[in-house]
Order: sequence, then structure tokens, then C-alpha cells
Amino acid sequence: MKRHPTVLVVTAVALTLSLSACSASDDSASTEGGSSTGGEYGDCVVTGEFGSIEITPFTPGVLTVATSLPSPGWWQGDSPDTINGGYEYCMAANIAHRAGLSQVVVDNISFDGLVAGATTNYDLALAQVSITEDRKKVVDFSEAYYRSMMGVLAPSDSDITSENIATKQLGVAVATTANDFVENVLKPATPVRVFDSTEVLLPAVLAKQIDAALQDTAILLGFAAQSDGKLKLIGQYDTGENYGAIYPKGSGNSDSIDRAIREMQSDGTFAGLTKDWLTPALGGNPDDVPLFIK
Repeated sequence: MKRHPTVLVVTAVALTLSLSACSASDDSASTEGGSSTGGEYGDCVVTGEFGSIEITPFTPGVLTVATSLPSPGWWQGDSPDTINGGYEYCMAANIAHRAGLSQVVVDNISFDGLVAGATTNYDLALAQVSITEDRKKVVDFSEAYYRSMMGVLAPSDSDITSENIATKQLGVAVATTANDFVENVLKPATPVRVFDSTEVLLPAVLAKQIDAALQDTAILLGFAAQSDGKLKLIGQYDTGENYGAIYPKGSGNSDSIDRAIREMQSDGTFAGLTKDWLTPALGGNPDDVPLFIK
């Protein structure tokens, strides 16, 4: 393994998106290196052989990765020009390294725009996206790279249990699998409240506008860790979900990047990313959250 030094971050031209579901302004930035033997990718550790896979990138010479920020633990930094680490950013850095590319360009767009396939101006999207059959209709998915549970975030003094959760006011973020799960599996007595994003959802829990928020455990743990003890993960459901990278429909790079993902799974790269980025940022191991039974 080789740890690259902190890299100069430069602002790239933002992609213009015409998405009804997107935020008012999306942005992008690149982290760059430039040697013939490898690149520089912030604080990431890269593994494998430089140039061991071949892809045709959207922009020659760089890997363009779309995501939805902020995302503690997964992306270190709240905007493209501050990103220098995180599980998914360093996953992208490892893919770029193996593809012989010394730059990673980060585009920040809305989550619902990503899963709707509303833009194709990237090589892959990494935003903790659960693989579903409905989403496969508009985007292609990579090999799975992370197993996901459905977490329940509530005030630290909450009395919610798996037995009474359906009697509570629950909230979810739009376009997430939590929406279907709450409505079709938990079937609460009070209609679920749907918020524009996870970032809007969390203040609603703090303000007790809702009793609990449901979203992926590995996402909510990061926000709970930043709440000064006001919020906690009181439980999680095993929904059998897995995260996959999104490819634009019909991407010619999918086979090569899938190969890199399989290799990163088998050679311990993903285990290293969890240890280096998720566990510290999330303030704990997702597996330690109590399991709720449906």
C-alpha cells in the first residue's frame, strides 16, 4: 500500500443540470496528481496496480464521480473543493488508480437526480445507493460493495421500540428505500412524513417534529455522532439491501470497474476503507446497533 500526500484541490467547471428534482446549484471539483506511475488522491490509501484496468472516461484523463453531499464517513468534506477522503471517495481513488487515471473529479448533485438517471455526465456515482429493481430500469448498477441495514434515528431519550414504532410519527427522505419500507412494511398509523433530503430530515428529529427518522444505518450513525449526544440509533432492520455504484445506462466501463470492485473486495481494500473512514466518522460499528424484528 502507498499513502499519497495531501493533494492540491482545484475548482473545476460545474456541470449544468436541468433537473426538476435537483438543488438550485450543483458543483464539482477535482483532486489531481500527475505522474506516470500513479496519481495523488487526497488522504487515500491506494492498492493494486496502476493502470491494471482499462476504461474510456467521460472526460479524458480523469475519473468523474457523482455523489450527493454531505455524507459523513463516506465523503470527508461538505463540498467538492473540500473532499480529501472518505470511504466512497477513496473507493473512487482506488478505481482511478487501477484505471491509470491520476485525477478524480467530484460532482455534487441531488440524490433523487442520481437514482432517476437524470444525468449521464459521469463515469460512476457513489452515494450509498441501494440496488433495487425499480432503479435498474433507469440506471445500471455495479457489483455490490457494501451491505446496508435500515436504521432508526431518534432523540436519545426516545421510548420507541420495535413493538411500538408503528404508532409513532416517522420521517424519511425522498427517493430513498426507507420510504417504501416504512409505508409497506412498518405501515404506521400516522402517514409517514417525507422530507427533501436527509439533511432536512435530521433537524426535524431534533425539533421533535417527527419521533424518528429511518435511513441507512451507516448514514445515520454519522449524523448521530455529530449531534452532541442528542440523537442515537435505537435500532435497525435487516432489509437485505446492498450498495452499488451507479453507471449511466449502457456504460461501456461497467465490466472493467466491476472487476476492480471484485478485486478490492477480495484483497482487503474495502475492509481497510471501513477501518480508516467509516468506524472513526460514525463513532461506532453499525453491527453493534440493536436489530429490530419486522
